[in-house]
Amino acid sequence: MTPKIVLIDSTDGLAPVHDQPREDRRISGAPQRKTWTLHEAGPMSAGIWACEVGRWRIVFPPGRQEYFHVLEGRVRLHGPAGAVDIGPGQGGVIPPGFEGEFEVLAPVRKHFVFVDVG
Repeated sequence: MTPKIVLIDSTDGLAPVHDQPREDRRISGAPQRKTWTLHEAGPMSAGIWACEVGRWRIVFPPGRQEYFHVLEGRVRLHGPAGAVDIGPGQGGVIPPGFEGEFEVLAPVRKHFVFVDVG
């Protein structure tokens, strides 16, 4: 079997997984989140994620990291070194062990790639 390239470009016809930040982690709002996981192989998963405005605490395990690229909207990551805004056309990495807050400033849609590193 020949592996094929997986396009992470459309969610047409695919049902997302709906969720919200856990109540005990919410700082403001109760945003609805939608996740379309379009690829999973070994330690990596990738897809598209969309979320309404809100803010919540995040804790990444020591063995997990995320690369993401914002397609539309704006997010702010609050961490020990301060806050970073990321908007359309920009990407970022949430490193293993990161603890902070994820804030959606304007409804966001982004590509995501999770990698488990051990």
